[in-house]
Amino acid sequence: MANVEVSLKEAMTSIEGALGVALVDYTSGMALGTLGGGKDLDLAVAAAGNTDVIRAKVRTMEMLGLQDEIEDVLITLGNQYHLIQIRRGRSGGGLFLYLVLDRSRSNLAMARHQLRRIETDLEV
Repeated sequence: MANVEVSLKEAMTSIEGALGVALVDYTSGMALGTLGGGKDLDLAVAAAGNTDVIRAKVRTMEMLGLQDEIEDVLITLGNQYHLIQIRRGRSGGGLFLYLVLDRSRSNLAMARHQLRRIETDLEV
């Protein structure tokens, strides 16, 4: 089991093309931890904004009567991938990992796989 700081460091160092990562509470929109980012990538602002994305999708699923869980949400930009992976299992409700990747330096399939592994080992 890894704590938040260790998990965020692992995401930044083991996932090729990672530009920033955050653990976010989507009930409040607050980032519980961030690493990376910069002047062009404010992870606190992104955490709050992506909270709205998750809330909207959860509401839509409820309106449709879907009895399923969101695994992840992918937002593809011209130069970046934004991956939102919902935390599951052990008291994971209400949290997601948010990863921003440089599209030219990353492998999306591998990033999803590695982020899922990190999420599984994360202890909050």
